[in-house]
Amino acid sequence: MRVYPAFFRAVFSGMDPEKAHRIGFDMIKLSAATPAGPLLRRLMRPSPDLRVRALGMDFPSPFGLAAGFDKEGSGIVALTNMGFGHVEVGTVTGRAQPGNPKPRLFRLVEDRAVINRMGFNNDGAATVAPRVAAARTRLERTYGRNRPVIGINIGKTKAVDLADAVDDYLISTRELAPHADYLVVNVSSPNTPGLRLLQNIESLRPLLSAVRAAADESAGRHVPLLVKIAPDLTDDDVDDVARLALDLGLDGVIATNTTITREGLVTDPQQVMACGVGGLSGAPLRRRSLEVLKRLRAGLGEDGPVIISVGGVESARDVQERLAAGATLVQGYTAFLYQGPFWAARINRRLARLLA
Repeated sequence: MRVYPAFFRAVFSGMDPEKAHRIGFDMIKLSAATPAGPLLRRLMRPSPDLRVRALGMDFPSPFGLAAGFDKEGSGIVALTNMGFGHVEVGTVTGRAQPGNPKPRLFRLVEDRAVINRMGFNNDGAATVAPRVAAARTRLERTYGRNRPVIGINIGKTKAVDLADAVDDYLISTRELAPHADYLVVNVSSPNTPGLRLLQNIESLRPLLSAVRAAADESAGRHVPLLVKIAPDLTDDDVDDVARLALDLGLDGVIATNTTITREGLVTDPQQVMACGVGGLSGAPLRRRSLEVLKRLRAGLGEDGPVIISVGGVESARDVQERLAAGATLVQGYTAFLYQGPFWAARINRRLARLLA
């Protein structure tokens, strides 16, 4: 019997969502600092049968945690103890920033969804970098060559004009690339004014080219580079991104970020309207995320760049479906808030049986 749903209803459901997230995350981090940490790690470690080769690395599982949960790299080791094959930190910006005014995180429980307008609240690249470096060292010491993978997602500082966006991304790149297993350029959050304009191919090409060169130079090695796109792109725009990825030799695409649409929700429309603007994530995103994945894979080719599929992933069958549709790796986030700390380990166990 699963205990967490009852715990969620009794403890977290009536609590401010951002406060609940902070308390839950603190509990996960505390678990790694206690004698129970090594036991949890052993119990939740993915089966060796789930290892997958991607981006020039061995991932312990194809299932990982999307950016947004650990924005500042403060709980990487604890989250890998939960069974995630990789953890994507961020979004991290060149400068520290508090994000948008609160409240900025809202649950739509009936839809198993969340609306957020966090606004890239984080401590800034210079502060996050040593945390990631320390976590990477700990994981190498604990797991050796088969350690979980650390991705870092970077975005634009809100106070920086779009005209200066490339230079701003390069601040984060130079600080973080030396410690990243892979780097993600986020141009698809709806919560930083004007950011999605950078998805325009004419803007995206020079940005990705500059970040790739700076990442490899600062790290002294090739750092796999991916771009994260929105589900709200038209199909033609998705095709353009695929062509650009091939043209630039990008290592991959992450599809998709949150959506600004509110279609198909069962939550009372007045409640949805009261939440205000922001990105919608969770189960309602499943269909569009899968559509974008299939279109990208068709455009990139069967043996083309990596696709990390995210959006509406809740179960091992969802992960299996994304892999069958052309994803190399799969991420989740919103369902973690609803299903609790054993979610990733449960998915890994069931996925191992499904793939067998």
